[in-house]
Amino acid sequence: MASVALAVIDGMPLFELAAPCTIFGIDRPDLVDPWYEFTVCAPPGVRVGGWLQAVTPHGLDELVAADTVIVPACSDVTEPPPADLVEAVRAAHEAGARVASICTGAFVLAAAGLLDGRRATTHWMHTGLLAERYPRVQVDPGVLYVDEGSVLTSAGKAAGIDLCLHLVRTDHGGAVANALARRLVVPPHRSGGQAQFIAAPVPADDGPALADLLAWALEHLDQPLTVTDLARRVHMSTRNLGRHFTAATGTTPLQWLLTQRMHRAQELLESTDESVDQVAARVGMGSAATLRRHFNRVVGVPPDTYRRTFRPASAPAPVRPAGRR
Repeated sequence: MASVALAVIDGMPLFELAAPCTIFGIDRPDLVDPWYEFTVCAPPGVRVGGWLQAVTPHGLDELVAADTVIVPACSDVTEPPPADLVEAVRAAHEAGARVASICTGAFVLAAAGLLDGRRATTHWMHTGLLAERYPRVQVDPGVLYVDEGSVLTSAGKAAGIDLCLHLVRTDHGGAVANALARRLVVPPHRSGGQAQFIAAPVPADDGPALADLLAWALEHLDQPLTVTDLARRVHMSTRNLGRHFTAATGTTPLQWLLTQRMHRAQELLESTDESVDQVAARVGMGSAATLRRHFNRVVGVPPDTYRRTFRPASAPAPVRPAGRR
C-alpha cells in the first residue's frame, strides 16, 4: 500500500487541505484495494483556516516515512516558510519520497532546494515572487501543474485537485482516476499544460453552445472530426470558433481533440482486450501506426507498454490478431 502524508502547519487554508484529504484519505475498495495509507502530519496545536484545530499524533518528522508528501499552500508568502517544515520536506525527498505542492506550497519546496534547476509553477499571482526569490527555479506562470518526476507543483486551489488526480492517474491508471473524478463531479482530466488563468473568458451566451459542442465531440471521437466540422456544428466560422475555443479551454480545437483521443485510448488500453488497431479506430486515429506515433509523443510510452503497465493484474491479456505487433 502506497503511503501519502499531508504536511500541515499553522494558518494553512482549508481548501488546499481538503482536496488531498478527500482524494487520498477515503478508502475506495471498489476502485483499488488497498487504496492509500493517508496520514496528516503537523506540530501540536496547529490551527488551519483560522479556526479549525488539526489533532494528529503524527509530527512533521514522520513525513520522511511517506512515499508521497503533499505540501499545501503557505499562509503568508511574504514570510520565509517555517524552518521545521522545510527541513522535514527536504528529508522526505532525500529519503526517496515524491513531493508535491499545492498553490504557494511551492515556496516550501523551493526553500528546501527541491526546485533548483527544475520547472515549477504556483498560483499566477505569486509566480513573479517565486522567480525573484528563487532564481534557480524555472518558473512557468501559465500552467495548471508541472510534473518533474519526484517533484510536482501546481497552481491555486482547483489546480490542486487536478494535481492530486494526476498522481492517482500515475499510480493506478486513467480508468481509476476518471472514475474518482466522476464521484467528485470534476473534469476527469485537465492536462498540466492547460492555461491556469484566462484573461478573456467566453461571453456567457456562448458558454452553453461550446459546452454542448464539447460533449458532442466526446461522443464522436471515433470520427475524423475537423475544425470545420466543429465550427459547422455551432454555426461559427473556423476562425471565430478557434478564438472562443481557446478562450474557454486554453487550447486550440485540434489540440483539444488530440488530447481527448489520447485519454480515450488510455482508457481502452486499460479496460478492454481490443488490439491497438481497434483502439485506433475507436478514437479516430485511423491506424495503429498513427495512434502509436501520437500516443508515444503525448503519453511518453508506446500503447503496448502503457497497457502492460496500467492494465489491472486480474485482467486477461489482450488477444491480438495474427501478424500484429
